[in-house]
Amino acid sequence: MLISAKILDDYRIDATDGNIGRVHTLLFDDERWVVRYVVVDTGKWLRGRRVLVTPGQVGTPEHKMRVLPVELTQEQIEKSPDIDTERPVSRQQELELHKYYQMAPYWDGIYGPFAGSFAPAEPVLGAEAKRAQEAEREVEKDQENPHLRSTREVIGYKIHAADGFIGHIDDFVVDSSEWVVRYVVADTKKWLAGKKVLLPPNWIKRIDWLEGEAVFDVLKETIKGSPEFNPSEAVNREYEVRLYDYYGRPTYWV
Repeated sequence: MLISAKILDDYRIDATDGNIGRVHTLLFDDERWVVRYVVVDTGKWLRGRRVLVTPGQVGTPEHKMRVLPVELTQEQIEKSPDIDTERPVSRQQELELHKYYQMAPYWDGIYGPFAGSFAPAEPVLGAEAKRAQEAEREVEKDQENPHLRSTREVIGYKIHAADGFIGHIDDFVVDSSEWVVRYVVADTKKWLAGKKVLLPPNWIKRIDWLEGEAVFDVLKETIKGSPEFNPSEAVNREYEVRLYDYYGRPTYWV
């Protein structure tokens, strides 16, 4: 299901034996636009501590109830590595988290790019074990993972078409079955009197993370005629087909 990141931020997180808090934000990989972690605000339960869970630990979302169930106990979450989510998450912290949950790190080529989010760790032998050790040594050199971004942080970034400013990032549309950011929601109110449009992130030709600006490889005049996005309505395949047909670009589902 395609759902707004802002709406997900209001979802309750339930462990197998009770509630643990609410979604605070999503951390996504700015190269692949894959959600790597759900940041959980534990509220009064752990005195405001925020913890990370991977999408692979999330069960089937209950959208009507606005609940994300996680296949973990409260005790497992309480004893998980303490990570300051207000600061950049380091590779070393990620490695500690994955070791704690016995999950293969997603950045290890042995398991593929999505392993940390979707597959439990498997024992590795021989040459594969050596590669895993080498990957771990590389992790120790990294002080932080520069490609993890918070949806909360990026909302508000300016958006430029190939030929000029059009608005700002108002939200993201996330595929909650595959945990991929499918669309950037562009609010063009200062240009098109409040119209919102969807733009796939793979149409971005560059992002200036320091300045908070994203430039899309689409002309302003083309965006002007784009099918309008209504945040109160679900994004369905019919709308997506219309969107991609309008731009004449290949779809992600083919």
